[in-house]
Amino acid sequence: MELKSKAKKASESLGVIDTEQEGVNHSILLERLSFRIALVSTFTALAIVLGYLLAYIPNIELFTLTIFLSGFILGKRDGIIVGFLSSFIFCFFNPLGASPLPLLTFQLIHYSMTGLIGALTNDYLKKKNFFNPNEDLYIFSIISIFGVLGALITTNFQIISSLVHVLSYFGTINEFLPYFLTGMVFTAIHIIGNTLGFVFILPGLIQLINKLLY
Repeated sequence: MELKSKAKKASESLGVIDTEQEGVNHSILLERLSFRIALVSTFTALAIVLGYLLAYIPNIELFTLTIFLSGFILGKRDGIIVGFLSSFIFCFFNPLGASPLPLLTFQLIHYSMTGLIGALTNDYLKKKNFFNPNEDLYIFSIISIFGVLGALITTNFQIISSLVHVLSYFGTINEFLPYFLTGMVFTAIHIIGNTLGFVFILPGLIQLINKLLY
């Protein structure tokens, strides 16, 4: 045991990666292009299906969470791709009506950035000692980060989408405040719902997928 400990310290000092730790952070499956394409397609389809299933429930959705999760698992490029593809299909072929072009443009950008934020969050958490996807992720530090991100992403969407909508239909920003205040109840439901989803659902999904991939 003593020799093993000394060897481990020596390898760390030389910059050699511990094979046990490498196994935690490295997935052979994700190196396969065909597998990554399948995962991108799966996340995209899942986001769209969940979007359609919950479309008739005002401001309750798992669309944002799914896109964030895709970026967290697959990284920046694929997270952006999932966000763009899923938002384009869902928002253009929305059962409640297609989004007008200005709003659609914002939605494409917003959800693409949501996938990117998911990837950047993973990059950040990997550097923290309290984050280990092989252990319990329902700890205060992690769920606090996820909860704040869920709230911020949703708040940003509500504010800017309302602004785009007002500018598109009224041509002036003067109507923004009355319009936004009128929908405050639905805005609050959306923010609270996504925050709770990021807190209670997201950590469990990350652990589950991590076990399947690594």
